[in-house]
Amino acid sequence: MAPERAHHLTVALLKFTLALPVINWLFKKNYSFEKKSLHRTFMGLDFKNPVGLAAGFDKDGKYYREMASIGFGFIEIGTVTPKPQGGNPQPRLFRLPKDEALINRMGFNNEGVDAMVERLKKKRPEGVIIGGNIGKNKVTPNDEAVNDYAICFEKLFDLVDYFVVNVSSPNTPGLRELQDKEPLTKLLSHLQKLNQAKATPKPILLKIAPDLTNEQLDDILEIVKDTNLEGVIATNTTIAREPLTTAQSAIEKIGNGGLSGAPLQQRATEVIRYLSEKSNGSLFIIGVGGIDSPAAAKEKIDAGASLVQVYSGMVYYGPGLVRDICKEIAS
Repeated sequence: MAPERAHHLTVALLKFTLALPVINWLFKKNYSFEKKSLHRTFMGLDFKNPVGLAAGFDKDGKYYREMASIGFGFIEIGTVTPKPQGGNPQPRLFRLPKDEALINRMGFNNEGVDAMVERLKKKRPEGVIIGGNIGKNKVTPNDEAVNDYAICFEKLFDLVDYFVVNVSSPNTPGLRELQDKEPLTKLLSHLQKLNQAKATPKPILLKIAPDLTNEQLDDILEIVKDTNLEGVIATNTTIAREPLTTAQSAIEKIGNGGLSGAPLQQRATEVIRYLSEKSNGSLFIIGVGGIDSPAAAKEKIDAGASLVQVYSGMVYYGPGLVRDICKEIAS
């Protein structure tokens, strides 16, 4: 089955079956692992465990209740944009089974922030922390991008627990240019100005690409400090295609897109370790990228991540990944 169709079918079946109380109970019994030692407090938020669902799985906030039943300590929804957009033409999601990886060029397909707002107004499961991952519409020029992020920030402010600024997706033309020092500082400073005007400001994180050089990572550290951000999510997908065992001809046939899954594991860990060491361990980092096993999650934590997120790894490992990571950390 085509990967994108398989995704929609899976989450639709999950939503249908978990609406039955007995199935929901069985899911929680089989896939959740709870222990007091797993609790974490970061950003002023209490996490029941350090394993989260990465952005991209639930772009519109449709499935966070169901994913909570799999035992996630927090769930990040989005990336959402001010206006609805269809994303890039299909096919735009590809499996690389030999590499336990995915390539996607979804292009921020979502139903828009207003639709997400309506869903988030409904009562959420107890103890579920929700992060809002925000971006810009494809048609919005980069010099006006700050307005798109501000719209999403204002509309979601009362409904999410923290924000993630996504300027690192490779699938919206020109978006990664916003990672440059000047435009990024301008964007984050504006969001922080809006944030600090609130009675109780929310944590804001920056999601960065794995393809940044050490010099660019140094700039990120400086920007995070200057704009008083809470921390970073490292990393998004990569435009690199090494190392892969899938035939080069197959990769060329797929074309552009962000690579995620096992091949990203080493580079994501390198970025986390670099940022942690350069900041003397003071930077708050959520580690993501190639976490396909409990050992891979522990590697991220040992490198300097305080929390971790999974997505592609769960596709290949199965829904027990969250439970097994929690067991590994607890032990």
